Amino acid sequence: MPDLTPNETKDRLKNLGLFGLLACWEQLADKPWLGEVLAIEERERHKRSLERRLKNSRVAAFKPMTDFDWSWPKKIDREAVDDLFAPGFLATGHNAVLVGPNGVGKTMILKNVAHQAVVRGHTVRFSTASDMLADLAAQESSAALARRLRRYTVPALLCIDEVGYLSYDSRYADLLFEVVTRRYDAQKPILLSTNKAFADWGQVFPHAACVVTLVDRLVHRAEVIEIEAESYRLKEAKELSATRTKQRRTKKH
Repeated sequence: MPDLTPNETKDRLKNLGLFGLLACWEQLADKPWLGEVLAIEERERHKRSLERRLKNSRVAAFKPMTDFDWSWPKKIDREAVDDLFAPGFLATGHNAVLVGPNGVGKTMILKNVAHQAVVRGHTVRFSTASDMLADLAAQESSAALARRLRRYTVPALLCIDEVGYLSYDSRYADLLFEVVTRRYDAQKPILLSTNKAFADWGQVFPHAACVVTLVDRLVHRAEVIEIEAESYRLKEAKELSATRTKQRRTKKH
């Protein structure tokens, strides 16, 4: 194989688990097709791995960042958002929190960062806060909960969307605290979006004793990115309505 030593070729065979070929090394070492076989196998495994990670990430459909209108928000730190897409973001183990009202692109940013991380070979889990907490709360035993917690604590990146859109009881607050704490201790990042300032999280988790500590651990190693803007979805809806009204008037004349 060109540019590869016999030991490097053996390492690739071993990494691919092709132990049958490795056992026949003496007969196969000089075969011209061996390099192509390795390349085909590596490409196919990379493809299957990507498909599996994309499926497990639960990112689903999303608009690409090329569609993001940076001129629309009154306030947004574009450099801070761009840093979320940098290869080093996951390596820091630091969290990032997007704070802003509904319809300003928080989910769009979360899904694009999640997808980029998957493409780079990382494991990712994307979930709304309500889906994640309901999933954890539905576990009927401590053992089942421990197993289900791994779904949200093992991936290299966890994206939690829409914290603050609903109110939760203390049980749900404790579950979120458990997820945040486990990832905090493991230095695995959380990318989270919320429409509530941290001072208002007491409204999201009323009567929960852990809220102050929960926020403290979430933001201790975090980039907090505030977005101030009118709802872009509302803007698009108004533009669409105006276009349709104009079209109807044109047809009448």
